Amino acid sequence: MAESLVLAPTSDPNVFLAPDGRRLTPPAGWVRLPPGDAAITRRVKLAGPSWAVLEKRGRKVFSKGLWAPRENVEAVRGTVEAERSTDGYAKKRQADVARRDRAQAEYVATFEHEVLAFLRFSTEWQPLARALARKVAAHATPVGSGTVARTKRISVAERAEAAVIAWMRHQTTAYDDLAIPRVKGARREVRRELATISRAVLDLHRRDVPHGIAACPLCKAVVTAAEREAPR
Repeated sequence: MAESLVLAPTSDPNVFLAPDGRRLTPPAGWVRLPPGDAAITRRVKLAGPSWAVLEKRGRKVFSKGLWAPRENVEAVRGTVEAERSTDGYAKKRQADVARRDRAQAEYVATFEHEVLAFLRFSTEWQPLARALARKVAAHATPVGSGTVARTKRISVAERAEAAVIAWMRHQTTAYDDLAIPRVKGARREVRRELATISRAVLDLHRRDVPHGIAACPLCKAVVTAAEREAPR
């Protein structure tokens, strides 16, 4: 494989920071290939030298594009566009989309089932459990959402549990409005405390503890979400 450097962006769009601290400027004749087309990016990397510019924000990494010789970028783009203009490619693309749609639908159904299994609400609260499971799955499972439901590092059951707690953190607590100190571990501690509260609220519905729906943060959140989604 051709050499490809991984650099970080700077305030100057034409100057990049190498891992060893050097500040580099693209050679003459190099152009930027915007992110978004993985097939072209992959082939340009194979065609010759290139610089991948990646920006790290917290735990996430965002591509700022790929720099490479103009002739390589143009040649690869022309080849890929020619391949994509054929009937065979169009049919393959349709089959790929249909396959991904089926896989996504199956995953959403599986995830919703796992959420219900985690909730374990009593018979009295099963309608609430089903409504909550649908909302959590709809929020957490879209491809590219970046939520815990899309990670492969933990089991689906663990993803479902984490997604419920995350949904409740944003919908049933004041987390989004809290002024959390910019101290290492502070946000994690707040989330831990809110998760304890959320689990206690969930447990009320597992033990069928009588309570007023209007006073229950979970019941209110599910009703409010349903009202927002209802057609007007």
